[in-house]
Amino acid sequence: MALICIRTIIIVKKVVESMQKDRIRQGRLSDDRSEDVISYLSSMDADHWIADADLLVDMAHLLMLRRQGIIDEEPARILMALLLDMQEQGMPAQVFDDRYEDVHAGKEAYLIEKAGIDHGGRLHMGRSRNDEVATCIRLRLRDEMIAGMDALIRLRSVLIRVASEHTGTVMPGFTHLQHAQPTTLAHHLLAHEQAFSRDCGRFRDAYTRTNRCPLGSAAFASTGYPVDREYAADLLGFDGVVLNTMDAVSARDFALEVIAGCSISMLNASRVCEEVVIWSSSFVKFVNLADAHTSTSSIMPQKKNPDTAEVMRAKAGTVTGALAAAMMIIKGLPMSYNRDLQELTPHLWRAVSECRKSAALLADMLSKAEFNRERMEVEAGAEFSTATELADMLVREHGIPFRTAHNIVGRGVRSGRLDIESLEEAGQEMAGISLRSQGLTSEKVSAALDVRRGIAMRGATGGPAAAAVEQMLSVCRADLDNDREWLDIMKKGRTEAITHLHSEARRLVQ
Repeated sequence: MALICIRTIIIVKKVVESMQKDRIRQGRLSDDRSEDVISYLSSMDADHWIADADLLVDMAHLLMLRRQGIIDEEPARILMALLLDMQEQGMPAQVFDDRYEDVHAGKEAYLIEKAGIDHGGRLHMGRSRNDEVATCIRLRLRDEMIAGMDALIRLRSVLIRVASEHTGTVMPGFTHLQHAQPTTLAHHLLAHEQAFSRDCGRFRDAYTRTNRCPLGSAAFASTGYPVDREYAADLLGFDGVVLNTMDAVSARDFALEVIAGCSISMLNASRVCEEVVIWSSSFVKFVNLADAHTSTSSIMPQKKNPDTAEVMRAKAGTVTGALAAAMMIIKGLPMSYNRDLQELTPHLWRAVSECRKSAALLADMLSKAEFNRERMEVEAGAEFSTATELADMLVREHGIPFRTAHNIVGRGVRSGRLDIESLEEAGQEMAGISLRSQGLTSEKVSAALDVRRGIAMRGATGGPAAAAVEQMLSVCRADLDNDREWLDIMKKGRTEAITHLHSEARRLVQ
């Protein structure tokens, strides 16, 4: 009996050493790879992202194996106890040792070391690293998307709140960075809110395609074991399985979709940051950022630089670069699994991480910013920004064709003044008409050039007039509540599934 035990220990030791040495190359390939090659092929750095998800996948797979009678009770109980211990105590450092090609090999070596080859070597029945990794990525990405949506909802709520405080704060609107027409700060901020609202919509759509389970697909052609893919998917809180097993292990379009969503969201954030940089400059002085989001110069003591906005503006390039890299990795790959896909995953994690952190920081930056109402109002009517309303008044009240009115007002701007005299002169010169004789007065001109009156005239849906903005705020709040409710449902479903998974795992151990 003692001899059998010694032999078993020797066998386990050799298996573990073999896995450490050749990274699951047993039996097929020689052991002549250099450390440079091993390091080059390793995914261990990125695997830290999916280590916790991998334990959940192991638990679900093990419960499925036991339920289907593929694994006996004793090895299942021993393995589950080890998995629960790793989850409660933290993944052992040796699992992430550089000797292993990836976290999956490191974890399996650890299980074999602790449980013996006869028990520890049975967990991988009915699956491949291909479907295991694909499931881990979707599982972790699901959590990252929930966290990212949380941050976007917080950002939108800040924009809505600040906008509601500034429905009467007039400011210049711009096209081509030139004074265009007066608007309000509320109208301007809600334009950004709408962009982030669409970002949430994109992530909601992507979530439905991400939340599908590849587990049980094995390498790509399914498995000869009587696995129950739907049961494992349900344990992990997925909405269902990825139907085709070849597609399940090789598809990464869900990841591309998420990275694309992150890229668009970062571009939207970058536009806000660009305005913050401009608005906080000494030339404009529309906004004063909190000290927490700025820095000073190492040599110029008077400086207050909008560093958070500038770095976030650059992060948009980083995330967009991740999208370009990920798309080129996928381009032209044949079915089914190819090792190229390993290189895509770090781009995915960087994209979702930067997007989530940026949304949270942008929300904080805007919530603490101080807007200079007086300065904005001074600029609201500068550079003839009310000229459009003057032209519209000539059309509405005097029946002049818009193009004629446009030319008359434009000639007045060219002369450097908009008053009854310049308009009368321009009318006679350009159209042969006397505006005075048609009832135009200095009072009408002054009223048309009034900033607040011009804004009040623009009351159509989505415009800057107070009533239109209040209507817009109501719609934005309703949309935000809808997204928040949807997110709460997703969180609840995920939490209930994982809680049930843990309960079933502990029941097996007991």
